[in-house]
Amino acid sequence: MLARPCSLDGQYLAPDTPPPSRTAAAAGDWTPFDNRVEFEAAEFMYKRDQMSKAYINDLMDIWAASLLPFGGHPPFANATDMYSVIDSIQHGDAPWQSFSAKYTGAMPEGEVPPWMTAEYQIWCRDPRIVARHMLANPDFDGEFDYSPYREFLANERRYSNLMSGNWAWQQADLIAADPSNHGAMFVPLILGSGRWLGSDKTTVSVATGHNEYWPLYMSLGNVFNNVQRAHRNAIVVVGFLAIPKSERQYGDNARFRKFRRQLFHTSLSTIFSPLRPAMSVPEVTRCPDGHYRRVIYGLGPYIADYPEQTLAGCIVQGWCVTCTADRDSLGDGKEHGRRTREHTEALVAALDAGTLWDDYGIVKDVVPFTNDFPRADINQLMTPDLLHQIIKGAFFDHLVTWVGEYLVLEYGQSGADKILDEIDRRIAAVPAFSGLRRFPEGRNFKQWTGDDSKALMKVYLPAIASLVPNDVVRTFSDFLEFCYLVRRSYLTEHTLRQVASALDRFRIHRKIFETTGVRPDGFSLPRQHALDHYERHTRNFGVPNGLCSSITESKHIKAVKEPWRRSNRYEALGQMLLTNQRLDKLAAARQDFVSRRMLDGDILSATLLDMEQAAVAENEPPPDSEDECSTDDESSTNDEYTSGYPRTLQELGVHVGQPTLGELVARFLYEQTHRDDPDAPNADDVPLAECPLFRGRISVFHSASATFYAPSDISGIAGMRRERIRATPSWRSGPGRYDCIFVNNNDAEGFRGMHVARVRLFFSLTFEGQKMPCALVEWFSAVGNEPDEDTGMWIVEPDYDFNGRRSAGVIHLDAVVRAAHLIGVCGETHLPPNFKHTDSLDAFAAFYVNKYADHHAHEIAF
Repeated sequence: MLARPCSLDGQYLAPDTPPPSRTAAAAGDWTPFDNRVEFEAAEFMYKRDQMSKAYINDLMDIWAASLLPFGGHPPFANATDMYSVIDSIQHGDAPWQSFSAKYTGAMPEGEVPPWMTAEYQIWCRDPRIVARHMLANPDFDGEFDYSPYREFLANERRYSNLMSGNWAWQQADLIAADPSNHGAMFVPLILGSGRWLGSDKTTVSVATGHNEYWPLYMSLGNVFNNVQRAHRNAIVVVGFLAIPKSERQYGDNARFRKFRRQLFHTSLSTIFSPLRPAMSVPEVTRCPDGHYRRVIYGLGPYIADYPEQTLAGCIVQGWCVTCTADRDSLGDGKEHGRRTREHTEALVAALDAGTLWDDYGIVKDVVPFTNDFPRADINQLMTPDLLHQIIKGAFFDHLVTWVGEYLVLEYGQSGADKILDEIDRRIAAVPAFSGLRRFPEGRNFKQWTGDDSKALMKVYLPAIASLVPNDVVRTFSDFLEFCYLVRRSYLTEHTLRQVASALDRFRIHRKIFETTGVRPDGFSLPRQHALDHYERHTRNFGVPNGLCSSITESKHIKAVKEPWRRSNRYEALGQMLLTNQRLDKLAAARQDFVSRRMLDGDILSATLLDMEQAAVAENEPPPDSEDECSTDDESSTNDEYTSGYPRTLQELGVHVGQPTLGELVARFLYEQTHRDDPDAPNADDVPLAECPLFRGRISVFHSASATFYAPSDISGIAGMRRERIRATPSWRSGPGRYDCIFVNNNDAEGFRGMHVARVRLFFSLTFEGQKMPCALVEWFSAVGNEPDEDTGMWIVEPDYDFNGRRSAGVIHLDAVVRAAHLIGVCGETHLPPNFKHTDSLDAFAAFYVNKYADHHAHEIAF
């Protein structure tokens, strides 16, 4: 399965043959738009601003009025004109179609339940057409795996994207058993067409009620995980499933429950049936690099929360969808047999429905939709779900809730409320940090989302330390260690051993909730039990963060909620389908224009350039653009110093409360001028008279940027992340903000190779012709030689000199690794109700180095 390029008729090409042109259109052909202004106006109004039809009409009238004196006209006559142009885009066209289903079983005597006579409409797009459009997307070029692979780093297996796992490799082996498939490309499609495909009911609400929709999504397994998470058109809605309703008296009826399951599986089998032929016989399809390849599709990992996993797997709720563990033994941490299609079919053939339900957790008389497709076993296609199993499930719904229940059992409701209030005050007192959500009122609010749970994970552990038993703290520490490890973008065999170790410790320490009466019946919980399978899932499907239901839930906003809000609310689904189709067409048109370099630069600059070129061609003076274009001089950069500060060292030191600034700079300059001398003494041991004397001018800044590689966090190109570090006397019209940083110390791994400091001033100076960006910092020292045994985090305390002043120094910005987040160690002390988070870094005698502030911090502060 080498994914060899081929011609349109399937003949393999010689190596290094360039790809054919994607289009016969000329470089300036904007069809169906007349020009760039038309396209960008349509994209802005319809996609970015989501402007209503009435507002579009008003805007076009205003635009027409402004151009009327000059004989011009707006891009569109009105909204209807714009819609017709968008509808005529040929790129990305995958029309919606529908089919209906109804109950065909035996009818009861007497009154017939309404659900038995109702007809259910299912809407879908041809997944084969959608898959071909996605495969041809040039935006994926360079971020697309054409073949399964096994990656090794220092002789150790490393897992990342789906194609790096064992499952894709095994699928390729099965396909390659047929010699006619050699050289083809395997494209994993969940539910028949996509990298993964999740189905999830979602509700859109207004004051007068709610409407339920059940979107079905699809993506390509070859696309890199970072593209999936960035929502770069890597996931597409391909269907809306029917949601059967019943009157209360029939809601728990066995026949109704069976019908709902059968409708689900029949719908999915029907929707993805157009892909079935190409799962065995290759078809020629264009790929992101422009080449054609012979493609074989296959059902890939299925993403859903636990209730829908049981529905898709035909498993009884309360049982594991992946293994054969008994529903009462999910918390034993032991190895159990894997569910397989062969095993399930053997049980179904031998046992009655009641025994299957009670003893094996299997729903009889419903055949999984995957049985209709080659090489597919639904129970082995279930993926880990970070959002519902870890973030919202085990962490918030389980552990955080159990802490409250423990406190009630131990101290009564009144005593528990006081401790919970203290936990909330500690959470509210956490210092500000880039990318960290603050909880000004603690956890005490009603609406709680997955993003809220993610944010709470970063600050909850220090808040409960000393307020609950040590084993409770260690339970959270072990769980967070497991969570942050499995959420990384790359996992090695060494990391997987760390994952297993953290999970073993978690199982040991969580027993305190059992012995204290919070969980007297143990931990047979499907979502916690799912953690047992993360190691195997990673080896099969790559890292879990590329297969998380948070990706599909984010897509709900664009595919369901926003289109619903744009509708007139009457029979909204048809309008929502049309909106999705138009958005896909606009996205496909943009991809085409970008691939032909027609959207380079911003529209104003491009128009001015065209006018200048036209003027030159006609020997006319070019238009004066001085007042029409913004220039770099209008935007503030880090290179612009902040006014209002003294420009000499002595005056600046007095201004910032550091009278020894001149001495600190002199010793800094000694280090810089002797950094290549291995025999040079430490600058602190050199007499001040032998240090360089600086008399030049100083430029002061209120912030600096750190750029570092952080692929597991929200980052930019190639996983690089840019972070702002601040040292300003006033932040957002309030008190000052002086951030903390990690500073390189030596070559030791993790925190042992760094210092922690707090920035008091960013400044630059020029010495001997060399410009030096610097920071005045106050130092911290680690408490002990190991992280705290309960929280697993390092603890630091402020350094003081012999005069009782904070120990300070000047460092080059090249020594800064990135920002550090410190959280005060409260111990058994309770914070006053009016304590402000802006005072935290000045108020505590010791601080936790928060390695859970983000994933990169976790990777370096161990």
